[in-house]
Amino acid sequence: MPGENLTRIEAQERRAIVDTTSYEVSLDLTTGPEVFRSRSVIRFTAAEGAATFIDLIARTVHAITLNGRALDPAAVFSDSRIALDGLSADNELVVEADCLYTNTGEGLHRFVDPVDGEVYLYSQFEVPDSRRVFAVFEQPDLKATFQFTITAPAAWKVVSNSPTPEPVPAQDGAATWTFEPTPRISSYITALVAGPYEATFSELTSASGRVIPLGVYGRKSLWQHLDADYIFEKTRQGFAYYEEKFQVPYPFAKYDQLFVPEFNAGAMENAGAVTFTETYVFRSKVTDAVKERRVVTILHELAHMWFGDLVTMKWWNDLWLNESFAEWASTIATAEATEWTEAWTTFNAMEKTWAYRQDQLPSTHPVVATINDLEDVQVNFDGITYAKGGSVLKQLAAWVGIEAFFAGVSQYFQKHAWGNTELSDLLTELEATSGRDLSTWSRKWLETAGVNTLSPEIKTDDAGIITRFAIVQTAPADYATIRPHRLGVGFYSLTDGALVRTHRVEIDVDGDLTEVAELVGIARPDLVLLNDDDLAYAKIRLDDRSLRTAIEHLGKISDPLARSLVWGAAWDQTRDAEASASDYVDLVLRNIGAETESTTVRTTLAQLQLAANAYVAPEKRDATRERVAEGLWALAQAAEAGSDSQLQFVTAFASAAATPAQWEQVRALRDGQTALEGLEIDADLSWALLVSLAAGGLVTTADIDAALAADNTAKGGEFAAQAKAALPTVDAKRAAWSSLIDTADLPNTVVRSAALGFTHPAGVEALRAFVDDYFDMLLPIWEDRTYQIANYLITGLYPAPLADRALRTATRAWLDAHGDAAPALRRLVQENLAGVERALSVQERDAQ
Repeated sequence: MPGENLTRIEAQERRAIVDTTSYEVSLDLTTGPEVFRSRSVIRFTAAEGAATFIDLIARTVHAITLNGRALDPAAVFSDSRIALDGLSADNELVVEADCLYTNTGEGLHRFVDPVDGEVYLYSQFEVPDSRRVFAVFEQPDLKATFQFTITAPAAWKVVSNSPTPEPVPAQDGAATWTFEPTPRISSYITALVAGPYEATFSELTSASGRVIPLGVYGRKSLWQHLDADYIFEKTRQGFAYYEEKFQVPYPFAKYDQLFVPEFNAGAMENAGAVTFTETYVFRSKVTDAVKERRVVTILHELAHMWFGDLVTMKWWNDLWLNESFAEWASTIATAEATEWTEAWTTFNAMEKTWAYRQDQLPSTHPVVATINDLEDVQVNFDGITYAKGGSVLKQLAAWVGIEAFFAGVSQYFQKHAWGNTELSDLLTELEATSGRDLSTWSRKWLETAGVNTLSPEIKTDDAGIITRFAIVQTAPADYATIRPHRLGVGFYSLTDGALVRTHRVEIDVDGDLTEVAELVGIARPDLVLLNDDDLAYAKIRLDDRSLRTAIEHLGKISDPLARSLVWGAAWDQTRDAEASASDYVDLVLRNIGAETESTTVRTTLAQLQLAANAYVAPEKRDATRERVAEGLWALAQAAEAGSDSQLQFVTAFASAAATPAQWEQVRALRDGQTALEGLEIDADLSWALLVSLAAGGLVTTADIDAALAADNTAKGGEFAAQAKAALPTVDAKRAAWSSLIDTADLPNTVVRSAALGFTHPAGVEALRAFVDDYFDMLLPIWEDRTYQIANYLITGLYPAPLADRALRTATRAWLDAHGDAAPALRRLVQENLAGVERALSVQERDAQ
């Protein structure tokens, strides 16, 4: 039985039979807190006499009428499908049903604000969840127009893809909004947001001369923290940049940006009605890394209006066409059109780190992935689809030339507007504008998996002059492709207390060994940096002398991108067990205080904690964790008052605290007995400190409840769940486990937060009691929960901090015993196992 899955073959067979014309969707949102009434009128053409199905997930189907013929719901509706037979050339299907609100961030999510009791709704339909709201052919290549009619409380605001019309009063304090039909779009980018949202409006003039209305929306209780003017400013900068570069005007009638509660992702590119996580509404001080990420996200979603919404992939194997392009476009737009000019450094520190990690998992896949069904694509929103694809597009743009690249993209948009495409459609246009054959490039970069490693091979004479310089390229045995790279080689030498670039060459690297004659005869520098300026997608190695220089002097490199590359190289060598985790800890503690780029600090501190908690040899772990926390506290005290680094070091110290004395320092900071100049203990920082105290066992559930009573907000609820789950006793962990596994009523963001607290490294010993429970829950959770909740539980509750052989053995045993489990479930478990296996390998290297 299909359950809620859909295979690619089924989608192709259905597309061969059906072409959709229009949807008229009427929703009544006044029917209570559990269900809403949904009526769908679908008009479509079909092969005469054929049979197919339409998708719907509903509590109750009241009536189904096909071309005037009543169908028995009990006979034709099951497993998320309505069977349709005896189709005509032209068809009209009417489906009336009761559909369920969710609290999982999928379908139509319903949230009650604990501050004021107000109800807020928003839709999230990617990948296959518009079928939770109306009957639909749920696949991206069956585009249609969508006309929504919404009945809701008259005091609400209602937003969809088309401009919001004036409401018409209805019965009992309700009103009805009848929206104009959309252009032809895919169902997953349709949208509905409804509730007593606050809003502010502006406008801009498109390159086409049209005036585009702009809106920013947020909850009443957060509205004071929403800096709409800044969001409008970044939006205008993005519009101007994309319309100039794409040479295609913005394709929709208006552009609303809505900050919605309990959102799973960063944002979603609904056509003309983008939804964002409330993480981007700053009620407390946040780091520059988060501020910059919000700008990149705003421009990422705006890029999707062209790439993904105007032109859409045929099937989810080309999801990367959407996400990689938006990742690349938003980074170049951020760097060239906003004040965040170091966006490519951020891209290296964050996106590329993610990509390299993902590309070394057993689940790695080509950028153009094999997507057999919906379950495959659900787990494919990963570092390959986003970050590796974006990295590869950066390389492609450099190879064909940026002007030819944008010209090809423009041709692609114009030729395929409102249609569906495959990879070959884009490459055809890029070949036409650049004059290059991209078939070999595509085969090596998009159609094969794995990341190459580039290492310098250097010989010198007695005077230190280079007599031979070569670059060795290797590939993992499972993914043995050797690729061509365009890259820079930088020489850095200590001069007057700074590590300064003294020489650079840019070369083509191909094959297993590339001799670099241009560097022979030059004095060997203190540090050799392959891939200087970050042109290539490849792991790079530091030779022994360069690594020693980095440990001592990394903070003295003036260029932030070069520093980011060295940070990344040192981390890769550590993860690959070619350098010791203890040396990496030394590198970070000695140099992170001088780092100026917020995202580099953020990424590096996370890696420092992973090294201390899982990568150093077990016999060193306690001492290392204590040393890391002490070092972070010293860095916090030495940081500039009120600085971004001060906030990051304090937060990292709280997370890393590992001894009673350190937790007492956290308590003193939270209670105001200790103060750092320029540091305000605001709501979110106070909670972060409380989570630390909980992990140390210094507070009780009653203390956490008291904190929640003082901050009875959605964010406070998430922090409280995290803190309770972080309490280090088995009994406390059992209570958290039961709230997550034995019941299914917690909303998505609370599930995610509680899982984060459950696996806090300070409570590692208590996790041993849950290893068997973890494996026992996998199949039931996969079968009974929505994908998003199952994913949070399967990845979030894995007792990874144990990082020992017993956990590896138990995980392997489950995989061996469940070879017939869903491939997407096995992938999640295999990725968990890969983390433990890597940790054990790195521990062994560190012990030497």
